[in-house]
Order: sequence, then structure tokens, then C-alpha cells
Amino acid sequence: MSRTRIAATSTTAVLSLALAGCMGGNIPDASAPITQSEAQTGAEAHPQLLAEFGGAMTGSQAVYVEQVGKNIAVQSGLAGARDSFTVSLVNSPVNNAFAIPGGYVYTTRQLVTLMNNEAELAAVLGHEVGHVAARHSQRRQATAQRNSILGAAGAILSGILLGGNPLGQQLGQAALQGSQLLTLKFSRSQELEADELGIRYLDTAGYDPRAMGTVLSSLAAQNALDARLQGRDDARLPEWASTHPDPASRVQTALNKAAGMTGTINRDTFLTRIDGLVYGDDPEQGVVEGRQFIHPELRLAFTAPQGFYMVNGTRAVTVNGQSGKAQFTLAQYNGDLNSYVNSVFSSLSQQQQIRPSNIQRTTVNGLPAAYGTARVNNGQSQVDVTVFAYEFSNDRAYHFLGITPAGSASTFNQMYSSVRRISTQEAASVVPRVLDVITVARGDTVASLSRRMAYSSAQEERFRVLNGLASGEEVRAGQKVKIVVRGS
Repeated sequence: MSRTRIAATSTTAVLSLALAGCMGGNIPDASAPITQSEAQTGAEAHPQLLAEFGGAMTGSQAVYVEQVGKNIAVQSGLAGARDSFTVSLVNSPVNNAFAIPGGYVYTTRQLVTLMNNEAELAAVLGHEVGHVAARHSQRRQATAQRNSILGAAGAILSGILLGGNPLGQQLGQAALQGSQLLTLKFSRSQELEADELGIRYLDTAGYDPRAMGTVLSSLAAQNALDARLQGRDDARLPEWASTHPDPASRVQTALNKAAGMTGTINRDTFLTRIDGLVYGDDPEQGVVEGRQFIHPELRLAFTAPQGFYMVNGTRAVTVNGQSGKAQFTLAQYNGDLNSYVNSVFSSLSQQQQIRPSNIQRTTVNGLPAAYGTARVNNGQSQVDVTVFAYEFSNDRAYHFLGITPAGSASTFNQMYSSVRRISTQEAASVVPRVLDVITVARGDTVASLSRRMAYSSAQEERFRVLNGLASGEEVRAGQKVKIVVRGS
């Protein structure tokens, strides 16, 4: 959760208008160049998307990703010049990649850390360029299929609370939507078309087209690992693998499409270039350590209930579990906690007025606080919506927005009571995890290298997924591999 990028709900409307703006008239086919209208659309949305995904990274790693992205993008025929494309490495801990009309392509640093060669980087970026070339977002708009543009917590939950879907599904949607602004949901046929176009671009650029299948395989493995580590029976996280559905089922299709093709992968070059990349949460955006969220810059921390897991996003931290969902974020604060709580409730829906039965004042670990709960009809059932707000200064407040089945609002009481300020010393102790690319020495094994991973659990599983190693597969002397270590 970034201090500077949480509160602006107007971004949603702006982006919705921007994407809608290129829907008029005939939709170009996949071989048509970028139109002036598409270029304008992308240029208007680009700075907002950067802000929503932690900002554009700079330095040699960002330059490298840009070079690979532009090289693969020109294979599309959308534009003849590399400078017609804008390729950004964004500072997000979520596995995601996306593109918008006008030649704007993005990948998160977290997704890059999961890749094992340059061809896989080109495959992911080529897949996204394929969506742009095929004008998938425009076609979905033109056929009135929902293009999911997501905003801050209030805007996210307003649609959830008043929908007609079952409670469990709706709460699951809230968890998915908490850490991303932009998720373009495409149909299975569109995903396969983007894969096919990406494979074509890989081939013409001289990369091994089989990289599309191997990177999808890594994404599927990471999704499954995350689900196991968090005690879930599904793999639904806001990741490229899940927002672009069924990665596991697409692996073989992609490999079949690339059968008989060969090309370069540039493994060692790639690994050398991404060495030192931040892995997981950036302390500047706060970090999740087990059940604790701690933000050294905002000087705050809280602990999620047992059995819940957290996802740290740019706008909010989501807390997810079987018995409820919550988000921690901020809004504009004028020094009055009661009006703050009421304003959060007011922002939840334009269709119906949601008000708490009353607002109560309290103190939490020395922080002035206020909270209220409202019961809301949710299809054929009811949910309790709680807003719990904390004053950190005269002009700064944060709040939880929680959803639980009716009568279960106390599910998060322990979490609400755990919010606290942290000391300068505690803040200074929060350091990032980073990738360390090493060369396997004689005598090194998967087991010995895994013990160097900066995690207290599932070290070998994490190491294998990070390096694309199958169960039982060993490393060899002289091979470059990635481990995750504590930075400085």
C-alpha cells in the first residue's frame, strides 16, 4: 500500500472514459497500425496506470525490460518504429502484465522475477501486445461485455454489496479486486489468440516460441504454491495467471503451437540483468510478514486474524478468509472521525444509501478511533459492512472496510484492535527481499541452495518454482539460479 497512491477514486472514471473513447467506429484488425485515436487513449491513461501500479521503475533493469519489450512489439506490425511503443517495468509485488491501446505495455517486477530467460519475458510482453493488436478490449466493449476497471476500496465494494451473486462468490470478488486497478478479463478464445500471436512474434524475433508454454507453466506453479501456503483450496489471486484464466490448461496448447520451432532463450544474459531486483513487497509500500502488515514509512502495523491471508496492493491491503474480507486503506480526512466514517459508507454505493446504525468512538493502542456497522442486503442474503477508522494525525486517517456474513462482524475485532504506531527502530528493521543470481558450485544441491532462501517455510518449494525446476529435478555446477535473500 503506497502512501501517495491510495485515495484518488477519480482515476476509475477517467480510465473508463479513456478506454471507451477508442471504441467508436470500426475496430481495426490485428494487422492494422496504431491509430491516432488509440495513441491518444493510451497517452491519457498511461500516467494513471503507472501511479496505480507503484510507478515506473528506472535504472538498468527497467531499460532492459524496455529493450526486450520494444523488440517483440515491433514484430506485431502495429508500428514500424520501436519508439511507437512504451514499455514499462512497474514497481508492483503482484504477478501481472497488461497492455492498453496505443502501444503501451507493462509488466510488474514480480512477474519478471518469476521468469527464467529473456524469451519468457518476450513471451509475456508479446502476449499482451497480441491483446492490443487484436483490439480485444475494444471488441469486448463493442459487444457490451464487461471490461473490469477497478478503483479504490469504496468503488470496489459498492458493486460487490449490491450484486445478485451468492455471498461467497461476491466476497471472493472483493478479495480479487483489492490490489489491482486494471484487470482486462478476456474470453478463452481471446486468450488463446493472444498466446498464438505472442508465439508468432517470438518466432519472427528469433526467440524460442516454446517460452510461452514454459512461462505459463511457472505461473501455474506459483499460483498453486501461493494457494497451498495460504491455506486456500483454489489459486485465485490477482495475478497474470489468474486474470488470464487457466494457465495450466494453456501450457500444452502453447507448447503444441510452438512444436518444431526453435530459437534463442538468452537465459544467462537475462538472469544477470535482473540480479538484485526487489522480490515481493517493497518496504516503501509496506510489507506482509506472515499475518502482520507493517509499513515503515507510514509508521503503522496490524495483524490479520488466524486463518486469513493478506495481499498488499497499491491502493489497499486486502485481508481474505472464508468468514469475511476486509481492506485497509485511507481517504481524505478533515480532522473529524465521525464524518470520515460516514463518508466511507456514503462512497459505497450510488444505488442505495448505506448508513451505520450508529458510530462509536474508542481508542486503539493510543490512537483515536471510530467505527460503525451497517447491514446490507446481498441478493438473497445479508452482510454486515464495518468501517473502522483511526486518526494518525490531524490530517491523516486510515480505515478498514470489512464484509462478513450477517451477525459475524466481530470476526475482525482482534485485527481492528491490533492497529498501532511503530517505532523508528522497528521501521528501520524492515528491509526488502531481493533476487540474488548465483552460479551453482560443485556440491551444491537444490536442498542446500533452498536453505539460503529468505523464508522460514517452504524453502525448497519456493526455490523450485522460482527457478522453473520440476519435482526431483537437480541443479548442475556452473548453472545460474535465483535465490531470494534479504537486501540492505
